[in-house]
Amino acid sequence: MADEKKKPNNPADKAPAKGGKPEGAGKGKGPSEGKGKPGGGKPKGSREHAGEEAPAGPRVEPRLQTRFKAHVKAELAKQFGLINPMQHPRLTKIVVNINMGRHLEGTKIPANVKTTVLETIQKITGQKPVVLKAKKSVSNFKVREGLETAAMVTLRRDRMWHFLDRVINLACPRIKDFRGLKDTGFDRQGNYAFGLTEQGVFPEINMAEATFTHGMNINVCFERSEPKLSRFVLAELGFPFAKPEEKARRSA
Repeated sequence: MADEKKKPNNPADKAPAKGGKPEGAGKGKGPSEGKGKPGGGKPKGSREHAGEEAPAGPRVEPRLQTRFKAHVKAELAKQFGLINPMQHPRLTKIVVNINMGRHLEGTKIPANVKTTVLETIQKITGQKPVVLKAKKSVSNFKVREGLETAAMVTLRRDRMWHFLDRVINLACPRIKDFRGLKDTGFDRQGNYAFGLTEQGVFPEINMAEATFTHGMNINVCFERSEPKLSRFVLAELGFPFAKPEEKARRSA
């Protein structure tokens, strides 16, 4: 009606009370739900975030690591006079590499080849591999820059010790006509490289499901070492090096 007058807007009605929250302040996310703030869910690098289950119970030290600390270090001090523990060679990592470049068809690797290689590495190491790409083009090998050529994985700490234990005690004894590994694969820094011609030597691999046979290169990397020290450490850990051939007996 025309007689009715509109009440003027009172600014005090909309103003928040002293110490109160402004309008709409409670609609946003709290500090516990905010992105990147403490308490805002699981940490990005946690095992739960990566889909892995946290280990139950106390950590059990790998048996090769226990043997290295209890026996091999004492033998290093006795045989080579390395009294200071900082002088002892240290096993830092193991790198497993499988080449796929020879299976290239044009610019791509067949799906079955890539799947088999990636599954093999993941089964025997327990770690997801990385696919490597060629850094430069080589016409003799029909490789172009940027093409996928290999898959590799780097093992450290407990996984490294467990993998080395399986290679020594499970994989090598299953090699056909095995007479030991050559001890000529050491470089100047004491790193040892050797190869396997078939993935079926690992008990985790079912060759009935494999689409093709492939080998792999394994590099055992050391720090503060040289070929003589690295060979001694690996031999003390049980590494199956080939024994020198016995000289023929002289005829009477």
